[in-house]
Amino acid sequence: MTHQSHMSNPVRSSLARIVASPVTRTVSLLALCAAYIQGPLTKIFDFNGALAEMDHFGLHPAAFFAVAVIVFELAASAMVVSGFLRWAGALALAGFTLLATFIALRFWEMAPGMDRMMATNAFFEHVGLAGAFLFVAAFDLAKGAGK
Repeated sequence: MTHQSHMSNPVRSSLARIVASPVTRTVSLLALCAAYIQGPLTKIFDFNGALAEMDHFGLHPAAFFAVAVIVFELAASAMVVSGFLRWAGALALAGFTLLATFIALRFWEMAPGMDRMMATNAFFEHVGLAGAFLFVAAFDLAKGAGK
């Protein structure tokens, strides 16, 4: 073993303790769900804006879809953060994210330029977010299987 690997073991174990701590896990899961907590709260406090958003994306009746999205995002986020059927909440948010991404960020239909570049970046960021939710679901399911 090299001198460097002796030095990294205490650092690695300290980092592992921090990263695996319940506080870090909860803060990380809150961060992962942040958009799915902030979004519905914004919709609740500006319901007319939520209706306009549903109309913009052609989701009718707008009031039904606005309420459904609010309830869904808050409930699924609560599942992920609390651990109650975390895998189901994470899978639901992964699917929702991909669906919403293909509806809202159709960069391939946009003319070249800044708007297209920003939509492209947001599209792939959302794909990554969906991947993170899949990872959470896989981890939770594997843990439940005794792995």
